[in-house]
Amino acid sequence: MSIFTRRTGPAADPLIGKPASFGIHRYLQGSSNLFEENRLLKFAVAGLFGITAVLGVVIYSSDQNRKTVVVPFGAGGDLYVTGSNPSTAYMRAMTMNIVALAGSYSAYSADRQFQELLSIAHPSAYNSMRDSLNGVLDELSTNPTLSIATYIRPDQPVTWTDREISVPVEKVRVIGGVIRKFRGTLKIGFAIENGRFWLTRLSEENFNAETR
Repeated sequence: MSIFTRRTGPAADPLIGKPASFGIHRYLQGSSNLFEENRLLKFAVAGLFGITAVLGVVIYSSDQNRKTVVVPFGAGGDLYVTGSNPSTAYMRAMTMNIVALAGSYSAYSADRQFQELLSIAHPSAYNSMRDSLNGVLDELSTNPTLSIATYIRPDQPVTWTDREISVPVEKVRVIGGVIRKFRGTLKIGFAIENGRFWLTRLSEENFNAETR
């Protein structure tokens, strides 16, 4: 006789022969298990949100400490910005470019140079800088022989803070064949936001005619 038998009839009701309290007990046990599963699901969702928040903080911190390497064509040195801190080489390069664009021009080159200068102007300072540069263009339109050349003085140091660059310069002004030289300090206001250099202000201080 085989020990394996095949049941062909309908499955027997597990509650047959059991007291009424047995069914209630099974129902309560199933509800309890469902409650535990829901509670575990809530813990899992809360844990996921916590992990997401931690990852967001880590990514933000990583972005602030990320080094952005910026090397223009033909340039050398360590030109980079880490968070909001530019390297010394980067500051020198930006200083030289701004002095060249804002300080050396003629009636033929000024408009193109000033447009390039405005491309790095901070949105909060754009209108005031545009008006100031337009004033220079108006002067050049009435004096087409006027030209300006500005040089960074090698005998004085260029210094900067986290908001301003102080550049000792010599300015040579030529109009109608008459040459005049001036010495003073060009102040360059700037801001570093998201690894980008923004120009916020240009001003000249303590400019006096050179006497020889």
